[in-house]
This record gives sequence, C-alpha cells and structure tokens, in this order.
Amino acid sequence: MPTKYIVTLGSLMSGLGKGVLTSSILKILDFNGYKVLPVKFDGYLNYDCGTMNPYRHGEVFVLDDKSEVDMDFGIYERFLNKSLSGDLSITGGKLFGKVTSKERNGDYLGEDIQIIPHLTNEIIKQVEGIAEKNKLDVLIIEVGGTVGDIENSYFIEAMRQLALRNEVVFINLTYIPKIDVVGEQKTKLAQLGFRALLQLGIRPNFIICRGTEPLLEKTKEKLALFSNLSKEKIIDDSDQKTMYNLPLHLMHQRFDKMLVKELGLKRKEIDKKRLEFWKKSVYRVVEPSHYINVAIVGKYTELKDSYASVKEALIHAGSANETGVNISWIDAERLEKEDPESLLSGIDGLLVPGAFGKRGIEGMIKAIKHAREKKIPYLGLCLGMQLMAVEYARNVCSMDGANSTEFNPSTKYKIIDLIKSQKYIKQKGGTMRLGSWKCNVIEKNSIVYGSYGESVIYERHRHRYEFNNKYRAALSRKELKITGVNLDSNLVEFIEWSDAFGIGTQAHPELKSRIESPAPLFVSFVKAGLDNKIR
Repeated sequence: MPTKYIVTLGSLMSGLGKGVLTSSILKILDFNGYKVLPVKFDGYLNYDCGTMNPYRHGEVFVLDDKSEVDMDFGIYERFLNKSLSGDLSITGGKLFGKVTSKERNGDYLGEDIQIIPHLTNEIIKQVEGIAEKNKLDVLIIEVGGTVGDIENSYFIEAMRQLALRNEVVFINLTYIPKIDVVGEQKTKLAQLGFRALLQLGIRPNFIICRGTEPLLEKTKEKLALFSNLSKEKIIDDSDQKTMYNLPLHLMHQRFDKMLVKELGLKRKEIDKKRLEFWKKSVYRVVEPSHYINVAIVGKYTELKDSYASVKEALIHAGSANETGVNISWIDAERLEKEDPESLLSGIDGLLVPGAFGKRGIEGMIKAIKHAREKKIPYLGLCLGMQLMAVEYARNVCSMDGANSTEFNPSTKYKIIDLIKSQKYIKQKGGTMRLGSWKCNVIEKNSIVYGSYGESVIYERHRHRYEFNNKYRAALSRKELKITGVNLDSNLVEFIEWSDAFGIGTQAHPELKSRIESPAPLFVSFVKAGLDNKIR
C-alpha cells in the first residue's frame, strides 16, 4: 500500500503547539501499529538551527547523526520513543541551496528557475523519497510558521500539489479565544484561518481547536457550519495538565478512528500493553506521590523553551520516581550580585545546564560551590560539568583564577580548553563536537555506573571546549573523581564529587530522555533529590 500523508498547518498565530499535536498524532498511529515518521519544514533561510540564538528560537535539538534541528524534533522523539535522523528536517536554506546547486551543475539547462515548479518539485521529491526509503504507512509533515507567512507559502503550495498525486489529510490547528468581557468562545479567527487555507487550494479534513477551556458544543456547531465539516471533525485541544495526555484526549474524542478512516488505512489492533504503560506514566506526572524542588541556574531563564529538553527530562525522571519536580528558574547573573543562601534556600537539587558565552558564569560557579558545601545533589550538563571542574579547581585545589579559556583566554589554570581539532575551525555551523559519542565508564563505584548499569554508554554532545587533561591528576589527587572517558579521543565525559551526589557530564543526556525511557542520570538525580528532602 502506498504511503499516506498528513499535513499539519497552523493559522493566524504561532506558538499554539503544532509540535505537540503532530507528536500526538504520531503516537496515536504508533499505538495502532502503523509505521510512521515526521518531517518538519522551517521557512528560515538558515541551513539548520545551529547558529540561532536560544532567546529567538528556543533550544537547538541535536540528533545522534550530528544534525542540529528544531526543538520540535525533541517532542517527536519523546512521544515516539525513537531516535530520528536529520534528513527529516527540511529548511528553506536547504531547499534553496539544493536547487541552486542543481542549477550550477546543469540539471536545469535551458530553463529559468522558479519557485513553481522547480522548488515545489524538489520539496515533493524529498518528501516522497523519505516515505519510500523508510517504507512508511504514514508520513506526517508539520509546516512551521502560520498560514499567510511568505516563508512557508511555497511549501504549502507543494503540499497542495502533493495531494494531487497522493492520499493526503490536512489538519488545521487554530485558536479559539474566550473573551472575558463577553464570556464566550469566539470563532472568527478560526474562520479566517480556514478561509486563508481555502484560498491556497487546501480544504482541511479536521480542525483542531486550541484554547484554555474545553470546546463547547455550540462552538463546534458554528465552526462546522462555516467549514462544511461534520461536527465530529472539529476537535478539542484545550489545555491539559501535561502535554503527554494529549494523545489520550484526542483518542477520547474518537479522533484516532476518524483519522484512520480518512486515510483509508486498514484497521489494526491497538497495542494495549504499550497504551497502558503510557497511561500509567502520564498518571504519575499528573498525580505524583512526592514533590521535590530543583533550582535550574542558567543564562536563558526568561525563555523556558531554551531549556525544553532539561525540563522534560526532569518530568520523565519524576514520573519514574513517582515524584513531581517543582522548578525554580534562577538567572545566573542574579547570583553574581546576590547571596546564594537566599536564592537557593529550600532546594532539594541544583542543575546547571549548557550555554555559551561569559555572561552569568561567576553566578553559576557560586551556585555550584553552595551545592558542594551544603551537599545538595548536583547535576551539571555540558557547561555545568565544565564549571563544576573550575569551581573544584579554585576552591578545593587552590588554583586561584582557574577558568575556561572560553571566558578568560589568559587564565593561568586552563581547566577547560579547546581541543586541538577545534582550534583551527573558522566556520560556525555544524563544526562543534556534535551527535552521539561513546563513553567508557572507568569507575564502577560511581554515580554514572549506578545510573546506567553499563560500562559503555552513548550520549549526545554539542560543544567546543573540553576538560583539559593536563589537570586530571591534580584534581584527582584532591578526590574529584573522573568516572567516564571517551577512550578513543581520551576526552573526559563524567566527573563526580567523592563525598556527595554531584555529577557533571560533558554530554547532553536530556536530549535522549523520553517518558517511556527516562534519562538514567536524571532518574538518579531526582532520586537523590528525594532522598535529600526526606533526610
């Protein structure tokens, strides 16, 4: 049977949660035994997300194959419980680069190159190629941005053309506001969005309605009248206690059955065992038996999406421990000016995530010192591991002014430094140590071995600076434990305190955490926080 396609589009405003909706649809079809994958289109002309500011775009998500992609790929992986590949990320930059390269190679000799048909043909070729290569039952395509954006207009046109030769179901995500003064749900925005799609030659098969409150029957009826859809195909996507409940919420409305019928797929038996496990995991998120307080000290705390994977990894680890995790977001610059005792009082765990640049670094180091001296469980990710080593060098090993050369190139004690392979790189995009790397656990009596239970592990990376091996012996003599190393390149991957739960990893284990398979290091960290609270 040829691959079927689903295209999810947002109308009138961004930030409604197309990524969560697309992931929920993926999960519903996955529960039902269909082979599915997502494709994400982003209209920006960057080749990928690697050089984007987290404040503008949210976190950069990294895949096993070194691809730097949109943060929605993190949501896809968390729902599907599957690692994805970079060819599923299509950007405007990649598309225009591909067409220009073909033109230079003479593939279009004699033709003037245009958006239609050359660019749209390239999009269709890539999409159908992904479906054929992976032998998919269904390929779900999320169109970034909103209907009406110049940046995605040619891609939406390509989707219209895709539907001329394939079975395609279009799903429109829209917003239903409730105006407090009036006290009723308003549908005009949804109507305008629907009409905008009609003008582009696309008639949605379903309208999914985001809102703060459940969709009223009279609102469904009004939208159904204006869209020529049956009332059942106007679907509620109101706020949930956790995004992981959305697949269940959609299934409760029989959306799964209607979607399978609309696609013309042969019905399969749902995997009840996996569905029940998902339900139990979601229940533990919504109704935990315990709570702990974790402080995240970072540079981008004003935009929580900058640390989306960290936040979700704590939720997953909390579910595994039947523990809710209350997060205090603390701007590292505040700690440079204020006493950590007041800002970090009442916490059961401290986490310092990855980042780039000098701003706020001294505040992070103060927080790490506070956690070490108070024996508060600590987890350092990437930069958080590097600063854990810097703090130990300064305050335990008496290396005054110890630092990373990223922040002070002339420091006497270069605890963190560029490795040789990074020193002569000029280009910024895709040139860091990226993707999945092997780590050998060299100390079995360690947090890392107790967490993973294996001597060889693989985690994803995204960084340029590394632990400087010149200082391994000096720090080890003062009982900073080196517990994990990439033996192929002799790079330190894990360091630990000897007398309390404190671990830093050069990797980003949060990127592989899923609700069905939480990141082991986060599970141990949450458990240590719970033990610390009880103690």
